[in-house]
Amino acid sequence: MPLLPVLLKMEMYGVALDAAFLAELERTLTKQISVLEHEIYDTVGHHFNINSTKQLGEILFSELKLPSGKKTKTGFSVSVDVIEGLRGKHPMVDHLLEYRQLTKLKSTYVDGLLALMEPVTGRVHTSFNQTVASSGRLSSSNPNLQNIPVRTEVGRQIRRAFIADPSFVLLTADYSQFELRILAHITHEPRLVEAFSKDEDIHTITAASLFNIPAETVTKDQRRLAKTVVYAVLYGQSAFGLAQITGMSNSEAADFIKRYHETFPNIKSYVDSTLNQARIQGYVNTLFGRKRFFPEMQTLPFNERQALEREAINMPIQGGNADLIKIAMIRIQHALDEKKLKTRMIIQVHDELVFEVAVEELERVKRLIKTMMEGVAALDVPIKVEMKVGRNWYEAEPME
Repeated sequence: MPLLPVLLKMEMYGVALDAAFLAELERTLTKQISVLEHEIYDTVGHHFNINSTKQLGEILFSELKLPSGKKTKTGFSVSVDVIEGLRGKHPMVDHLLEYRQLTKLKSTYVDGLLALMEPVTGRVHTSFNQTVASSGRLSSSNPNLQNIPVRTEVGRQIRRAFIADPSFVLLTADYSQFELRILAHITHEPRLVEAFSKDEDIHTITAASLFNIPAETVTKDQRRLAKTVVYAVLYGQSAFGLAQITGMSNSEAADFIKRYHETFPNIKSYVDSTLNQARIQGYVNTLFGRKRFFPEMQTLPFNERQALEREAINMPIQGGNADLIKIAMIRIQHALDEKKLKTRMIIQVHDELVFEVAVEELERVKRLIKTMMEGVAALDVPIKVEMKVGRNWYEAEPME
């Protein structure tokens, strides 16, 4: 298995951390969390244990009389989905959501990274796992470097802690819309292939088709909705599921999915044939023939079967993505070793590779990585890689 030596090197190299920045961020988050605690108590009118699900449920649904209180055997449910559904309905809820976000960031990422950092080298060494994700994707643990937050500004700040050694820089290489490009190749959908071949914005083109308007008139909201529909179909989402995500009615969601399939009929054929293969043959496979078996597809209860069907639809695409980036990793590491370069591959996050590059090697390594990643396979559409460089992961700037 040629990927194993690559992962071993990545684990041994590890990633340098800015311990001083993490310590300062820990102090900042501690203060912000304390302020939020007092705001929560002031809003409610008394102290209680914020981390007690029982007490929190009583506060939200018995005292504050907020809607959607679902009772379980142990009290009201205060799951992430339940609390998120209450956003904007009471100031206490908004404070609580921010409190949960900051305590999660502090405990999992700031405190967690500092605890796992090697005191002598100042580096953290993750473990990459090849056989955890059923799609074939790599996962990472102790710490999980594939789950560093990116959705909020305070979450993105965590990436500032990942730095390069002196005389090195961090270079990131990210496959652009890789799963959609693989989808275009597998389905041979003419409109997708044409859009990618012309380097057009695929979500704008999709929105124009769904709303039957010229591409230049598509709004940000229409593009965002089209993107949601694209990935909902890609992941086998039902109309009900799409409605839950977007807030539209079930019938509106069903209409959008129907229009998407009419616009891109080859994708509908792909979904149907992939499901048919999973049900009859009991497996689906990636571009490279790697199979995932679904022996229980026909015997599971309806809800569980639906979940498996969604995974079957996505497996050739997400699994193909995983196969291709692993091939690229193997080829790049071989080239780095063969040319005796100082540059090292240190992180893989699904579609993105992160390298610690010797400054004097930057231009040479940039060309090498881009050529190998974009040339990893001959697809019906161009493969595109976007690159950034910087002293830390957060501040990396785009480079040509």
